[in-house]
Amino acid sequence: MIGGLIATLSGSAWARTALRCGVTALTILLFLLSLRRSGERAGRLTEQLETMEKTHDAQRRMLEAAARRPRSRDDLAERLRDGRF
Repeated sequence: MIGGLIATLSGSAWARTALRCGVTALTILLFLLSLRRSGERAGRLTEQLETMEKTHDAQRRMLEAAARRPRSRDDLAERLRDGRF
């Protein structure tokens, strides 16, 4: 029964044209949804990269500050006397 209905519809020129348009529209819709999803993913990755860059910059500044710190109490006292602290 269903096979006969499909055979009848596929035999009609109007039905084939409508089916072709429907398949084309579905293909375009799926392509657009895929593009949207890819864009969302790219946005999340960009945000994650920016967060990592901020974190690495803060860590780099902390390491630089630690490298410049006085090594002992005597170094600290000398810096304070010289006014370089």
